[in-house]
Amino acid sequence: MADLQINGTVMGDLRKTFATIADRMDGVSRAMGNADGEGVGAPELIGDVHDFADGWHYGIKQIGRHADTAVHMIDQIGKTFDDADLQLANPLKTDGKK
Repeated sequence: MADLQINGTVMGDLRKTFATIADRMDGVSRAMGNADGEGVGAPELIGDVHDFADGWHYGIKQIGRHADTAVHMIDQIGKTFDDADLQLANPLKTDGKK
């Protein structure tokens, strides 16, 4: 049976990537939420611009939330793996002292 391994560098890079996505999406979400369609002139077009911005604002916010959730899941995976590794290593240390 193969040993279960997690590459800490890969997990750290993955966490950093998702955290960066979450931060970027927050900024973009705020920008889309503040979009002003008044500059396009025609009332119908203004409404379309606002509808577009609202839709993108919602979608971008969801992407950011999911990226943030992924960061928390990556943290939990690392903690769970570390805990399991310690639990498996402790009996080996004890058996070696007999």
